[in-house]
Amino acid sequence: MKIAFKMQLRPGCKEEYRKRHDAIWPELKALLKDSGVSDYSIFLDEETNTLFGVQQQSGERSSQELGTLSIVQRWWDYMADIMDTNEDNSPVTKPLVPVFHMD
Repeated sequence: MKIAFKMQLRPGCKEEYRKRHDAIWPELKALLKDSGVSDYSIFLDEETNTLFGVQQQSGERSSQELGTLSIVQRWWDYMADIMDTNEDNSPVTKPLVPVFHMD
């Protein structure tokens, strides 16, 4: 199953966001893959600073459901200064509804 969601990047943080994701922690990447998340991309709408995440899921949980794990909580804390977050520092995410797909 493929899911998509959006998040909000703070103005002026594009390069820092890219830098942090270019150096994503290997153990976080492994956790995502082990949880069945693959083909994961994040796109930025530079006019609105809206981030769009798209990921393929083959496991029972999406990356959005791994928040009880300490490594995920540490990543949220690490990213909280450049994104809109909830009280627990998880990114504010809004699911996107699929309306078209072409293979």
